[in-house]
Amino acid sequence: MKMAASDALLTESALGWSIFAIVLLVILAFCWVYIRKYQSRRESEVVSTITAICALAVALITSALLPVDIFLVSFMKFPNGTYKDWAANNETRGQIEDTVLYGYYTLYSITLFCVFLWIPFVYFYYEEKDDDNINKCSQVKNALKYTIGFVIICTALLLIGAFIPLHPPPNQQNATQWDKMQYLVEEFGNHGLAALSFSISSLTLIGMLAVITYTAYGMSVLPLNLIKGTRSVVYERLENTEDIEDIEQQIEKLKSKCEDGRPLATRDRRNLQDLEAKLQVLQRRSRHLEIAERNCCTKVGSALRPLKILLGVFFIMVALLFAVALFISNLDKALHSAGISSGFVVFGTNLTNPLNELLLALQPVFPLDYILITIITMYFVFTSMAGIRNMGIWFFWVRLYKIRPRRTRPQALLFLCMILLLIVLHTSYMIYSLAPQYVMYGSQKYLLQSPVPTPGPSSPGSQSPPVLSPGNKTTFTTKICDADAPEDQCTVTRSYLFLHKFWFFSTIYYFGNWAFIAVFLIGLVVSCCKGKKSVIEGEVEADDSDVSDDEY
Repeated sequence: MKMAASDALLTESALGWSIFAIVLLVILAFCWVYIRKYQSRRESEVVSTITAICALAVALITSALLPVDIFLVSFMKFPNGTYKDWAANNETRGQIEDTVLYGYYTLYSITLFCVFLWIPFVYFYYEEKDDDNINKCSQVKNALKYTIGFVIICTALLLIGAFIPLHPPPNQQNATQWDKMQYLVEEFGNHGLAALSFSISSLTLIGMLAVITYTAYGMSVLPLNLIKGTRSVVYERLENTEDIEDIEQQIEKLKSKCEDGRPLATRDRRNLQDLEAKLQVLQRRSRHLEIAERNCCTKVGSALRPLKILLGVFFIMVALLFAVALFISNLDKALHSAGISSGFVVFGTNLTNPLNELLLALQPVFPLDYILITIITMYFVFTSMAGIRNMGIWFFWVRLYKIRPRRTRPQALLFLCMILLLIVLHTSYMIYSLAPQYVMYGSQKYLLQSPVPTPGPSSPGSQSPPVLSPGNKTTFTTKICDADAPEDQCTVTRSYLFLHKFWFFSTIYYFGNWAFIAVFLIGLVVSCCKGKKSVIEGEVEADDSDVSDDEY
């Protein structure tokens, strides 16, 4: 019997991790194609390319671990609410939960390494490389000097997380300073993993800002761009040719003023320089439009126009569903939680959440619910990529880098991957907000035991309810796991426990969700008001050099 249970345990675990391994291979292939598509051919470097691919892979793999977490806790039980033979033992269930927990800590540790050490070092290394008068040794030395600052910040976060007591010390009023110090040391030893949790939660706050900025905008701009499509390349070429002729006429008119040898006025010289710069951009646009008109991808895109419209309609419906689900979840927390001091945590759902109900409805048909939760996770990542690609990388009101096919600098790719790492950290909380009950328990059910009352002796004509007699029968009702379930009947996902380690972070995330909804709605209105994009959108801009056309 034990051998059969052990074999079943290995089979179930292998199934979940096998799916994860397949997803891992797909993610690595996607990262390689994505980075190679956007990186500059002229400035590409092996180290920066490998760093960008690995960082992007870590971001996507971390996001793919949430569906595995939900899958494993759900597969411990049968649909009727009873544990499977291999999961009947608490120790066995604990081993599986610890495996997932170690997976989270491993990936989060790699994330800390990437954000605070690897990516900053490679970034500053290539920043120093722009100076032609510096050698390799000085390059590495200066890059390490700047990276040390990031390491100090990481160390400070780890120490703060390790020494913050999760519970108040006993007898604090009567304790001496030595007792308080000894208590902090013990807390550090017992809560070493809390240090990692605090550091990741701190990074998640930055990820929340990136989600509000890029993901919210990407969720509105991606579907509307698919629906509206691009302008006709033939019409754009005709319009561009007319603009070139108009600029050339204005230049000739200004040059005619100095045909007799008289110098141009200062204002005319400035206007002439501006017109020549505009003419140069228009000529470059003409070359790009000519290439786009001959490009087979443009013709295929035109043929697939109906499919793009359908995809755009589907994506906008998904985005609206997410916005509604997030609004209902936040409203539920505002009405039924204990408030700010509890982190607005709500156990269970008091208001009907459409996405949560959809996931629960798909549970009987394996594996539709897991496919949907994976699609939701990937949807957040890809809309974030779309938002970053359309907006570029900004620091407040200053645009630092542009993300463009075949012409993105190595530093911009490193920034892109770091932002995606931070966004993925916050994605887990976003998905919890969208479907709280499902993310906590997956598809688990439990048996609710209730006695069946049998009529006892009563006087004739009495209206009193029947009383329980010693021979009562017991019935079992199957219920979906929620906060009211017995602790030993439902297993909470490791992701949920990790997200709610510190209540004050949950409070900030709660207000961040409201900001996300507001930015999404604003982005939706702005995207609706904008016209169609150019077929060469972002390829030609005034601050580009002619050399960049060689890459295109």
